Amino acid sequence: MALMPKRVKYRKSQVGKTRGIASRGNRLTFGEYGLKAIENGFIKSNQLEAARVAVARKLRGAGKFWIRIFPHKPVTKKPAETRMGKGKGDLSHWVGISKRGLVLMELGGIPEEFARQVFRLVAFKLPVKTRFISRAGEH
Repeated sequence: MALMPKRVKYRKSQVGKTRGIASRGNRLTFGEYGLKAIENGFIKSNQLEAARVAVARKLRGAGKFWIRIFPHKPVTKKPAETRMGKGKGDLSHWVGISKRGLVLMELGGIPEEFARQVFRLVAFKLPVKTRFISRAGEH
């Protein structure tokens, strides 16, 4: 089941700009290791779900995992081979906004080398470039 908000004030939103640096959510809060976005972009709810499943399979119940990004933004799409005009398209999927420096996911309770392996698998599932960070290595 894909992540999406329970209720929203407006069903459709404007695209907006994907630029800037994350001023909030840019530090490790829960775990010892994290995956930090190093470029801006949108992360779909099904990509987050794929990442979550990859982590759950690899961890096999060990450690604790936190997802720090949520898909709040609705994305619309018009059907293929439709003429221009006739209003905005129907809701297609939900995305989370990833800014540079945002900590996307965190892990705790496992060795660092294993955390690196897990986040390597996760990085393949995500559309933005990421970097492994740890509490020891954080400034």
